Amino acid sequence: MNFGLSEEQEMIVETVRAFVETEIYPHENEVERSGIVPPELGDEIRRKCIDLGFYACNFPEEVGGAGLDHVTFTLVERELGRGSLGLTVFFGRPSGILMACEGEQRERYLLPAVRGEKIDALAITEPDAGSDMRGMKCAARRDGGDFVLNGTKHFISHADVADFVIVFAATGEEETPKGIKKKITAFLVDRGTPGFEILRGYDSVSHRGYHNSTLNFTDCRIPEAQVLGEVHRGLDIANQWLYGTRLTVAATCVGRARRVFDLALPYAAERKQFGKPIGANQGVSFKLADMITEIDAADWLTLAAAWQVDAGRPADRQIASAKLYASEMLARVTDEAIQIFGGMGLMDDLPLARFWRDARVERIWDGTSEIQRHIISRDLLRPLGA
Repeated sequence: MNFGLSEEQEMIVETVRAFVETEIYPHENEVERSGIVPPELGDEIRRKCIDLGFYACNFPEEVGGAGLDHVTFTLVERELGRGSLGLTVFFGRPSGILMACEGEQRERYLLPAVRGEKIDALAITEPDAGSDMRGMKCAARRDGGDFVLNGTKHFISHADVADFVIVFAATGEEETPKGIKKKITAFLVDRGTPGFEILRGYDSVSHRGYHNSTLNFTDCRIPEAQVLGEVHRGLDIANQWLYGTRLTVAATCVGRARRVFDLALPYAAERKQFGKPIGANQGVSFKLADMITEIDAADWLTLAAAWQVDAGRPADRQIASAKLYASEMLARVTDEAIQIFGGMGLMDDLPLARFWRDARVERIWDGTSEIQRHIISRDLLRPLGA
C-alpha cells in the first residue's frame, strides 16, 4: 500500500493551492459582504485557469481536458475547497454528464464547455422532488419531432451564469416493484429558449456569491436532437454524475476543514489566558487532537474511494461513506474551531463563521446524509437478502 503522492500530483496540489491563495482569498471578504461575484472577476478567474491548463481538468484528453484520474482530480477539488465556492466555481469543472453528448451536441455543448466558452448548469431538484428524483413533476411531452417542457426547478446552482442547462424531466411512466414510477429524460436547453425563464432563487446562509436559481418552463419547445443520452434513460447519466459529485463534496469538505484547522492551531499556541497558551489546556489541546484525527480520516476515506473508482471496482458504498463522513466532520471541526477562538470566532474579521455556515449545506446537497446512510446500509444488507 502506497499512500504517497507522485511528483506530478504534488506539483498539481501546490499549483492549485497557490492559485486559490493568490486568486481567490483576496476577493472572499468582498464576495461575502456583497453576495455578488462581479462578472469581470469571474471571467478573469476562468481565463487564468485556462492559461494554467486546469480548466475542465475532469475531462479526458481526447475532448480537450487534462485527463486527470479520479484520485488526482479529487486532490484538485480538495485544494479548491479551501476557497469561496462563489469564486472557485469559475475554476471550471463542467458536468461530466456532457460526455454523453453525441454528434452535433459535441460541437454545440461539450467542446465549448471544455474550452471554457460556455458554462453549464444541472437542473434536477424541484419544490416537491429532492431526494426522490422519480417524483419530479416537471414533464416533457412529445409533439412531432419536438418535446414540449412544462414545470419548475429550484435550487439550481449557478444557473444565473450558465449558457445552457441540462434539464431532467419526466417523459412517461413505468411499472416497478415499488409501484408506478416516472421515466426520466435529460435535455440540453439553451438560455434564451422561448418558454424558458431563469429567476433569482433563494437567499442562502451558505456559500454567498454562489447563487441558486428557479427555472420555469412554459410550453418550452425542445428539438429531439437536444435529448442528452437516450429518451427515458436520464437516470442512468444522472446517477453517473452524482457518483462523481459526491466525491467532490467530500474532497472540498476536507479542504475547508484543513483551512479551518490551520487557523485554529497557531491561535491555540499563541493565545494566552491565565499566563499560558490556551493550547496547553487539555480542554483545547484535546479538541485539536480530535479535529486533526477526523480530518485525516475523512481525507483518506475520500482518496480511498477515488482510488476504488480508478481501479474499476464498485465504489457506491465507499463514495457514500466519504460524502457522509467528510460533510459531518466539517460541521464538527468548524464548530470546535469557533469554540477555540471564543467570541472572536463569530466575528467577521475571521472566516470561521463563514465556514461554519457553509458547512451546513454539505450534509444536504448531492444526496443528504440520510440518503448516504441508505446507500451504505443497502450495500451491506442486500447481499444477505435483507
